[in-house]
Amino acid sequence: MVHEQQLQKNPPEASAQPHNKECDNCHAPINGPFCSQCGQEAESTLKYFWTVILHILDDIFSFDSRANRTLLPLLFRPGFLTNQYFAGHRVHYIPPLRLYLFISIIFFISLKFFASADLQSDHAKEVASLSEDISKIEAIYKAQEATPEQTEKLTLLASFQNKLSDIKTKDTIKNRSYYLLIQKLVEAAQKQTTTNELAVEEQEKYQILVTQWQNVLAGKVELNSNSGVQFSNNPDGTFTFDWLTPSANEKLEQATNSIEKKVQNSSFEQLFEQAIDKLPQLMFVLLPLFAVLLKVMYLFSKRLYLEHLTVALHSHSFIFLSVLMIELISLLQDMLASSSDIMVDGLQFIITLGIIWIPVYLYIMQKRVYKQGYFITLMKYGLIGIMYILLLTTAFLIAFIWGVTDLPS
Repeated sequence: MVHEQQLQKNPPEASAQPHNKECDNCHAPINGPFCSQCGQEAESTLKYFWTVILHILDDIFSFDSRANRTLLPLLFRPGFLTNQYFAGHRVHYIPPLRLYLFISIIFFISLKFFASADLQSDHAKEVASLSEDISKIEAIYKAQEATPEQTEKLTLLASFQNKLSDIKTKDTIKNRSYYLLIQKLVEAAQKQTTTNELAVEEQEKYQILVTQWQNVLAGKVELNSNSGVQFSNNPDGTFTFDWLTPSANEKLEQATNSIEKKVQNSSFEQLFEQAIDKLPQLMFVLLPLFAVLLKVMYLFSKRLYLEHLTVALHSHSFIFLSVLMIELISLLQDMLASSSDIMVDGLQFIITLGIIWIPVYLYIMQKRVYKQGYFITLMKYGLIGIMYILLLTTAFLIAFIWGVTDLPS
């Protein structure tokens, strides 16, 4: 009797199937994560943004996730992930393309941050150091007997200080030219304070620099007219090609002039950031080209092109992750610079090991993946390295020009 009452309260069908799911696509019943009729996923992909982010973070940082089984071998076991992938052992590791995308996104974002901070810091330190040198020379002149010559020198030094205060916040090509000219003048002035007089040849050069500086201050000459960036392939400073029409050459010259002007009026930080913004897109072109290079160098290895592409993806993922780790350790080193010399020296040792490990890792990886002798691997490794550096240099140049064109006029 009691059993019948329990069955009436909790029918078997209701407890076994609390609710029936239907496929949103074909409306067939669903008994699992996928529809057996059309194969569509049962769970909707339309979710709140933060829900998606939390799922991604859980996949990456959960203790038993594939990321934990992938990142350590990527850093410390050359060729392991690639050989595992070739052997068909793939379910426990992040796929090569997804791994590259994840690491490269973090790498380029952090590279932009680290480089920007370094450039700002270096420029500020350079200007501050030069300003301090000028102050020391001024103190020496002020301690001496006041003469018209001493007054003239102090006025000149004061103009240096004024200009340095103007250029300390922005390291443009033009400001860099001001800095270099002031640096030459200060070096000559420092020598005068120690030897009291310059040699005849040095005195002539010093007077030429002083005259140049006075003309720049008076607005008679443009300091960066000869020292700025210039794109030209002709003695007259123009950039043209004989096989182009006159109208096409005119447009090309206008474009190069516009680029020169933008470079001269932009800071090194802006130029670098623009180039970094373009590099991720260019790397998607460079990676397949690098795989083609591997295919040519190992033409008789019977490896498919996609296998060489996997090598390229894993090697670039390793390089990006290693450089990122080195940058983070360097940042920690700067933070501890004033507190612990032992910690700073230890971190510097780790950074040095990391820099050495990158080329060693890539050589070992190439040896383990393609399974050739040490000497032949070394020869191919060197040749591939030289050709890849040329490709990378070309990519940086394209990224630089492409980035400059996006700068405001």
